[in-house]
Parts: sequence; structure tokens; C-alpha cells
Amino acid sequence: MAMSAQDIHDLILASLPNATVKIIDLAGDNNHFRAEVTCSSFAGQSKVSQHKMVYDAIGSKMGNELHALSLKTSDK
Repeated sequence: MAMSAQDIHDLILASLPNATVKIIDLAGDNNHFRAEVTCSSFAGQSKVSQHKMVYDAIGSKMGNELHALSLKTSDK
């Protein structure tokens, strides 16, 4: 069962409530998404740490219900 863009959005916001999240379906297939996440919690964090925070929000759904997710993160 694939995840919807709204499900991904909600999982990220549940973990990073002060974030602004935009989810884009890259292929129109509900399997390949891009998440653009802006969050003040990312300040001072490396891109790797920022991405880990987002992937941690998605948890075990990554690789199962969610096939592919590219990330763009920023603290501003």
C-alpha cells in the first residue's frame, strides 16, 4: 500500500511541528516524492542531520509504504 502525499506531510509535521512542508509527487505514481522541508530546528545542523531528522519522522514506512523520497531541507 503506497503512502499519500498527505500522509508524508502529516508524519513530518508530527515530528517537526514548526516546519513548513511541501510534498511533490515527482512521477504522478504516488511512489516517488520530493519533500521540501523548512524548519528552524535545522539551524546549525548539517544537511545529513537535517535529512536524518526527516527520515526519522517517516520511520519504518520508508522502503515499505514509501518507495522513494528525495529531500530538500533548509532552516530558512
